[in-house]
Amino acid sequence: MARGGIGTDQKIAVLGAAVLLLGALSLVALNQGARFGPKQATAAERALTQVKAQMGPTAEVRYLEAGKRRAVCGYAGIAGQKAAVAFVSRPNRILMGDDPLGAEFADMKAEFCPGFNAAASAAKPSATTSAQG
Repeated sequence: MARGGIGTDQKIAVLGAAVLLLGALSLVALNQGARFGPKQATAAERALTQVKAQMGPTAEVRYLEAGKRRAVCGYAGIAGQKAAVAFVSRPNRILMGDDPLGAEFADMKAEFCPGFNAAASAAKPSATTSAQG
């Protein structure tokens, strides 16, 4: 008695061909500029999300500059308040200037945003003069 229908070997061959076809279509789509998965947040969006997680929903990024290896440095504060704190934002971590790990913050700032050190120290005198005057 002969059994009708598709055999196991034929099913494996069809599934293999389907996998190869999908792989080829994916490569073509990637070469054309298609991106799969969620949209990557920009460095500014990531920093704002991290700042709000640390300082609360009313926190805002007041200054931002690009650093090395996807890091950004800047100043953040609470909306409606003058006080601001420096931060270094990396894709999976943010360190604030008022963090108890002050030495680690200074090391991270020097490593990822070396120009930010000079900008921060140069900005402090002008900030105090404008606050007094």
